[in-house]
Amino acid sequence: MSDEFNVPGRSFADGSDPIWTAMDKNDYTNNALHYYSPSHAATTGGNLDIKTTAEKTTVVGFDDDKGESMKVSKNFKSAMLQSWNKFCFTGGIIEASVELPGSSDIGGLWPAFWILGNLARHTYVGSSSNIWPWSKTSCDPGKEDAQKISGCLNTQHFGMGKGVGRGAPEIDIFEVQPGNVKHNTNQFSKMSVGQPFSSASLQVAPGKSWQRPGPGNWPGPEEWYNGMKYGPNSTQNIAFYGTYNHFKDAPSTAYDYWSDAISQNRQLAQKHFEGSHVFRLEWEPPSEKWGNGYLHWYLDEELILAINGTSITDVTGAEIPSEPSYIIFNTAVSKEWGFPQTCPPGCPCKNYDCLSPSFDDKCGFNPGFCPMLQADSAHMKVSWVRVYQDPENSVHKVGCSTPERPTRRWIEGNERNYMKEGDKKPLKEVPKGGGECEVGEIGGAFVEGICGGAKGGICKNGRCDCQPG
Repeated sequence: MSDEFNVPGRSFADGSDPIWTAMDKNDYTNNALHYYSPSHAATTGGNLDIKTTAEKTTVVGFDDDKGESMKVSKNFKSAMLQSWNKFCFTGGIIEASVELPGSSDIGGLWPAFWILGNLARHTYVGSSSNIWPWSKTSCDPGKEDAQKISGCLNTQHFGMGKGVGRGAPEIDIFEVQPGNVKHNTNQFSKMSVGQPFSSASLQVAPGKSWQRPGPGNWPGPEEWYNGMKYGPNSTQNIAFYGTYNHFKDAPSTAYDYWSDAISQNRQLAQKHFEGSHVFRLEWEPPSEKWGNGYLHWYLDEELILAINGTSITDVTGAEIPSEPSYIIFNTAVSKEWGFPQTCPPGCPCKNYDCLSPSFDDKCGFNPGFCPMLQADSAHMKVSWVRVYQDPENSVHKVGCSTPERPTRRWIEGNERNYMKEGDKKPLKEVPKGGGECEVGEIGGAFVEGICGGAKGGICKNGRCDCQPG
């Protein structure tokens, strides 16, 4: 698969594109301060352009504590493109040529390029509960409730094989944090990499539920995973080892579980925000040929991190992912990512609004953040994204619901979890045909219209019309 983003003016709104869907939705995750809008994703100048602006959007949200709906204002607007339930792949190589948004020394933006198992649709939190980021196929006694589709189940539902655990593991090809906090200072006092950095990570469950390292500290003996290989200009991300997942309405703590973030931070520079650079993931799922599989991350052909699947399986029984996974590009704004660690003196740090005249609403930002957005400088540009697979490797698959890892019937049976209020279906149908066409030649023969080559459609009144089949 490749998308070169060379056709200008493409629409990514729901139902417009056969590969991508741009979210038109409030983001409830990670203390997000933004609203995702299709208007902020465009193709221009040979790039996919994801822009972030200081614009207010008022939405009806839900207050979990009060148990009631309420109006919520999001003061930033950005974009997220997902290929969820449209284009998924299992194993192979994925890479993209990307110019990062904003400035390397101004914290506050959270650009990301990642893949996620198709059983969870990101920002639709109902689809991910006890699904994300599970990657264990065998039975995990005592965790049958924590892993919603557990390998301990002896019945078959939704076309899934009995005794095969399922989930939606996450592989972050990059999550970038700009800023001016240098290595060996402040929150990076014990790390040789500071801002700006790119984090490459596998987020996976089950995680280590015993003898875990404390955030910000280097792991002691047997506290973390061994046998990993690290590239130059990088360091293990000791600031975040994962999270304890607890769900407010769960019947008991049997539904709780640890998930781990096995990640490496790579030092970046201003050049990564001024030109395109290639970020690549090599993903080999477990197989008879490759054993427990592996994951390798690269930036401009230089290794960042290599994980051997044995290193994970031997500790928790989790596996290198084998789930069909979809692609996500997005830029978020969250006070959890790259914002000042300590609230400035005299600042309440409650509201974050670049358009407000009040000092109290703007004092919590990093210096230069609001002027950067007002100067329209926050654009993540993706020149291309490409996926390669080995035709001789039977484990490599294309499809969001494969015979080995079906997802279609599960999604159909739980479709409310993949929809927002007012949706009739999780995804609108993508119309076929309708592209511009003109008369021309194919293989030296004059034809009435060129519509996708000799096996394409026919040209009627300047527009492509699909032939039967």
